[in-house]
Amino acid sequence: MLESLLLSRDAEVFRVLRPTLEKFSIEVEICQEAKKASEILISEKFDAIIVDCDDLPGGVEVLEGLRTTSSNKNSVTFAIVNGKKTTTQEAFGMGVNFVLHKPLSVLNTSRCLNAALNFMLRERRRYFRHPIKMPARLVLDGKELQGTSTNISEGGIALLLHHALPKNATPQLQFTLPGTSVALELETEVAWADLKGYVGLRFLNVPPGSRELLERWLNDQMEQQIPGSKGKLAGPGSAAVQ
Repeated sequence: MLESLLLSRDAEVFRVLRPTLEKFSIEVEICQEAKKASEILISEKFDAIIVDCDDLPGGVEVLEGLRTTSSNKNSVTFAIVNGKKTTTQEAFGMGVNFVLHKPLSVLNTSRCLNAALNFMLRERRRYFRHPIKMPARLVLDGKELQGTSTNISEGGIALLLHHALPKNATPQLQFTLPGTSVALELETEVAWADLKGYVGLRFLNVPPGSRELLERWLNDQMEQQIPGSKGKLAGPGSAAVQ
């Protein structure tokens, strides 16, 4: 399920957005104070952030500060404007991806969210970690080590290894994703390790064919978790909805 934060005090915004977000299987957390929203955005990750920037004190400041937060700097953002203060151009200048104009309508809001879903899913996939238990083989300095994965993402994998690895080690990793027949052989580097035998490996110089296979497999796993996500992965962009 995708997750969103809505910053507004406008009952009409709630009336239109709540059911529309639910239709797209997007959970919504409502916040009515800019200061509180800023605190939430520091500690929680959202797929979408929707800010009523003209009719809520501090809304513009929340939008302007979003790209400096580590958790939500790449989240899909929406500015709601009333046509009297912030212009569409000014909203895009603050780094938002989509602009909604009051009074909101169900039809236009649905069109906007349908377009935005592509971007939300792409960003979700970027940090998506799929829990998976599968055997993995590492080769380091001519020695072979056997491990078991705990999760995998586009950028790396976590393993239960029971062997200590040097901090700057760059082992060769081999594994076969469930449901596929191609063994992936990837260069990696140690990103982190703990005393219980768990290690995180970051993928390096992934060949195009291997990257495509991994991304396609992760897409399939994510589509099973998020209703309506099938086939909705696209590149970045911005849009305004009147």
